[in-house]
Amino acid sequence: MKPSIPKGTRDFSSTEVANRTYIINTMKTAFETYGFQPIETPSFENSSTLMGKYGEEGDRLIFKILNSGDYLKKTDSTLLQQKDSLKLTSQISEKALRYDLTVPFARYVVQHQNEITFPFKRYQIQPVWRADRPQKGRFREFFQCDADVVGSKSLLQEVDFIQLYDTVFSNLKLTGTTIKINNRKILAGIAEVIGAQDKLIDFTVALDKLDKIGASGVQKEMLEKGITAEAIEKVTPLFKLSGSNIEQLAVLETLLSASEEGKKGVEELRFVTNAINELGLQAATLEIDVTLARGLNYYTGAIFEVSAPKGVEMGSIGGGGRYDDLTGIFGLKDVSGVGISFGLDRIYLVLEELGLFDSVTLPKPKVLFLNFTEQDTLTQLRAIKALRNAGIKSEIYPDTASSNKQQKKQWKYVSTREISFVISEIQQNKFILKDMNDGSQSVCTLEELILKMQ
Repeated sequence: MKPSIPKGTRDFSSTEVANRTYIINTMKTAFETYGFQPIETPSFENSSTLMGKYGEEGDRLIFKILNSGDYLKKTDSTLLQQKDSLKLTSQISEKALRYDLTVPFARYVVQHQNEITFPFKRYQIQPVWRADRPQKGRFREFFQCDADVVGSKSLLQEVDFIQLYDTVFSNLKLTGTTIKINNRKILAGIAEVIGAQDKLIDFTVALDKLDKIGASGVQKEMLEKGITAEAIEKVTPLFKLSGSNIEQLAVLETLLSASEEGKKGVEELRFVTNAINELGLQAATLEIDVTLARGLNYYTGAIFEVSAPKGVEMGSIGGGGRYDDLTGIFGLKDVSGVGISFGLDRIYLVLEELGLFDSVTLPKPKVLFLNFTEQDTLTQLRAIKALRNAGIKSEIYPDTASSNKQQKKQWKYVSTREISFVISEIQQNKFILKDMNDGSQSVCTLEELILKMQ
C-alpha cells in the first residue's frame, strides 16, 4: 500500500517546523509583552459545546468523533433504515474536534469564572479542524493563534490589538500589511437610515463583495435580496468611499446623522483611529473599510481584517473584533470581549513568498565529535556530557568509521548540517578542534574547549 495522508493535512519537514516555530515564538513574545497569559483547551469538545455556534454551514464542517465501542448498539433502527444522518449523528457521536479556539475559550471562561481575574487576557496557539474543501492557504487541519480580552468594554483594547498586530508583523520583518477596521454599529446604522434594518445580513453580505463584483454587482444582489432601489440609492456614496480615515469618517458622520447607533459606531472608530495616528505604526497601515462585515453574527463593535502586502496573492492573514455576549451562550451574560487571530499558515506562505525566512536556522550541534575509532568513545562521551552541562549543543557521530568511505560519510554529514566545529581526533586527552568556517585547527583541553564554545 502506497503511504499517504488525508487531503487538507500536511507533513512538515525540519526546515518547515523551524520556520513555523520562528513565527509562533515571535507571536508568543509579543503576546506576553502585551500582558496576555497562555491557556490550552482539549483538541475535542462535547458536541453540545460546538454545535449550533457557527451557523448551519459551520456545523456541517465540524469533524464528529464516533463514540467508542459498539457505537451502533443503542441507535434507533428506524433512523438507520431512513439514513437520517442529522438525527443519527447525535446518537453515535457525543464529541467533536474543535472548529475554532473562540467557542472553547468562551466555555473555558464560564467554566473557570471563579478562578480567573477579569479583565482576562489570554492567548492560545493550537490546531483546529474543519471539514472544508482544501485549497491554497486553506487546510482541514491548521493552527489558530488567538489573543482575547474578556471583561472590559474599553476601546483601549482595540487600540492595543492594532499595535499588537503591528508589533508581530514588524518583528517578522513583514512590512506593507493593511489592518482594515470597521464597526458593526456603522453597518447597522447604514441599514437603519436606508430602511433595511430587517435585511442587515443580506445588505452587509452584498456590500462585503464590493471589491470582487463591483458596485453594479452589489446593487444587483441587493435588489435580488429584496432591498429597494430607493434604499440602494441612499447607500450609493459608500460604493465610492475613499480618502483618508478622517475624510471617510466625515462622510459617514453625515450619512449616519439620523442613526444613533450609526453615530456611536463613527465615534468609536474615530477614537481608535485618532489614537493610532498619535501612536504610529511601524510595519502596517490602518485603513477604514465600511464594506468589511466578517463575523457579523457575533461581532458587536469593531471588526478587523488583515490583508497581506500588495503583490502577494493571499486572502486575509488575520482578523477579529468586539463581541459583547459570547459567553452568554454558556450562561454568563453581559461579559464584553474583543479578540484577534493570526493566520499562521497564511503568514508562513507570505513570508516564504517574500523570502523572509533567511534568518531561520535549523537546530543543530555546535560541535560534532567524529567517530573514527572505538578506543576514544568513552573520552568523547565524557566530553559531550561536560559540554551539554555547560549548555553547549554537541553530539557524536553514532557509527564508527571502518573505511575511508565511511569517514567521508561523516564529513558529508558535517557539511550537510552546516556544523561549525568538529573534533576530528583525541591525542593524550587533548582535542583536535577544527573550525569549519575558516578551516583553522587548534589543540585544547576539555576546559579550553568549553570556553571556546561558550
